[in-house]
Amino acid sequence: MPERSSLLRLALNPSVVRRALLFAVVVGPILIAVNHGDALLRGELEARRWLKMGLTMLVPYLVSTVSSVAALRDAGR
Repeated sequence: MPERSSLLRLALNPSVVRRALLFAVVVGPILIAVNHGDALLRGELEARRWLKMGLTMLVPYLVSTVSSVAALRDAGR
């Protein structure tokens, strides 16, 4: 298993971060619309909902980052 520091270095690579941010900006709002759209239309914007929407934006970022790191790690073998 690779060292944690090398995995972190890959995860913080500017191209990986840029790709993950792009995925988060595109996929995140779609997920928010699917999961929270009805509440948003009703104006239910309490703090708990904002937290959930923030976590929803984080999911595609993390999925993209983990996928990119795994691909880069495999390519380096």
